Amino acid sequence: MTEVHRNTGGTGRDSQALVRNAWERFVQGEDDVRGVRPEIAISWHRCRDQYRVDPQLSAAPVAVEELTHPLEHDVVFAELGFCAASMAHEVAKIGGIVVIADAAGRVLSGWGDKATRSVADSASLAPWFCWSESAVGTNGMGTALDTYNPVVIRREEHWAEAFHEWSCAGVAVRDVVTKDPIAVLNISCYRSELPAAARAWLYNAANHTDRTLRTRARDGGAELLAAYQHARGRSRDPLVAVDNSGKVVFADETASVLLGVPSNTPAIDPAVRWIPQLPDFIHAARFASKQARYDPHWSGSTQIFTHLTADEPSPISIRPVFLYANLVGHLITFCTSDGEQVPQADVGGALSTARVPSGSDRVAGIRENRTVLVRYPEILLAEAADSDVWLSTDQGRLRAAAAGLDKLDNELSGAGFLRVHRRYVVNLNRVREIERRDKGELILVMDDPDGTTVPVSRRNASAVRRALGI
Repeated sequence: MTEVHRNTGGTGRDSQALVRNAWERFVQGEDDVRGVRPEIAISWHRCRDQYRVDPQLSAAPVAVEELTHPLEHDVVFAELGFCAASMAHEVAKIGGIVVIADAAGRVLSGWGDKATRSVADSASLAPWFCWSESAVGTNGMGTALDTYNPVVIRREEHWAEAFHEWSCAGVAVRDVVTKDPIAVLNISCYRSELPAAARAWLYNAANHTDRTLRTRARDGGAELLAAYQHARGRSRDPLVAVDNSGKVVFADETASVLLGVPSNTPAIDPAVRWIPQLPDFIHAARFASKQARYDPHWSGSTQIFTHLTADEPSPISIRPVFLYANLVGHLITFCTSDGEQVPQADVGGALSTARVPSGSDRVAGIRENRTVLVRYPEILLAEAADSDVWLSTDQGRLRAAAAGLDKLDNELSGAGFLRVHRRYVVNLNRVREIERRDKGELILVMDDPDGTTVPVSRRNASAVRRALGI
């Protein structure tokens, strides 16, 4: 079990020495990382054990030359460019630079102090070089792409020794529908500290861009609803409108029962859309999004098991919906099979029932000075609290290493877990009792010694009843 000790004080020089000593031990294969922040230790683990990045790397590699991205991402790059240019003057005063990279970590442009930019060029911190975590290890841009909050990487916290004289801070901008990263904004300083306002600058820039994305997502939701109404006039087959992530914007009565979501209730705002209780349906929708982004004429079909068709799969047809040439989602019709056949391997094995986790499936959690790997059966529930996710387990309460409840929900889907509330995902095998309150609310009582209770939201109540057979 890896020990992750918090930095508990001392001078900046002492802290720097602790991190340096921990880095030297860790790259040699030891797991003792005393003095290292948990988020940095987790990143180091990815770099060493998963990505196998050489800590003696001296420069970033050249990025893939032809990296395509959806047309709507150009708006994000333009807005971030405006934000970067506006802060570049202040950053340059302290010898820093501002850099924008895409979702793959490919640097697109940079601004700031000329002398620092010259040093950065020698380290390939320049356009058309790749700074993903898998390419160069822990760094402001690459590590920000793997988290939902602004990150600060100071000197020896970088994975590659060649970058130990740099300090940087980065924040990723994510698609408000799919939660996938679109771009990252980064501030870097050479042999000097980051400005105190760096985190605030990044946070404000990301929020500014996020507001634009949310407006566009609501417009996309309205377009999906209009497309649904138009299609409903031509067919009476069960029909549902979903966004690019597979979340439901509108479903008729039959489709809502099949998917475990409310019926005839518009969800135009991306913050209030419903997650279908069928993982293979979500996989099919996301596969369709990948195809349709680059082929607007694509349409597809596959078969999935639903709550009402457990013995025989139901055919579905998928038709993309666009707004101003931008993909906003799909209309999915049940009981029809038109369009290109979706490869079953790409939808997570659509003809299989729930995927059963192996005994080695685990979730990483953090408790004070340790990283703890918890097996699925040991987890009672996951709870969102502000920007963190907390796991209630047989080993106690842990902060999840994964960022965001949506991401953890996707990871646990098909493994006996269910989203029962916007704040809670529960292990159905650990539910001991179901209480019905005076106003009809459902409360789940877990099987831990404390009898932990979990509220069930009204929109998820029917899915919980079906999953528990009540």
